[in-house]
Amino acid sequence: MSKALKLDEPVFELVTRHPEVVEIMVELGFRDIAKPGMLQTAGRFMTLSKGMKLKKIELETVRLAFWQHGFEIIE
Repeated sequence: MSKALKLDEPVFELVTRHPEVVEIMVELGFRDIAKPGMLQTAGRFMTLSKGMKLKKIELETVRLAFWQHGFEIIE
């Protein structure tokens, strides 16, 4: 059974529920999320959807990376 992630849910909440999300996001290019304090500040309002737009990362790239780790992306 896959774990579901919503695109519009704050990253802080995603990581609180599934700590392994940080490593997947870093692999995708969201390196700032691993900086000390970033998750507790920007992570409270930044969503996966907003981050994808900011970093210009395609949804299918994100969907595939999370799928490989047992997650399902819900739009």
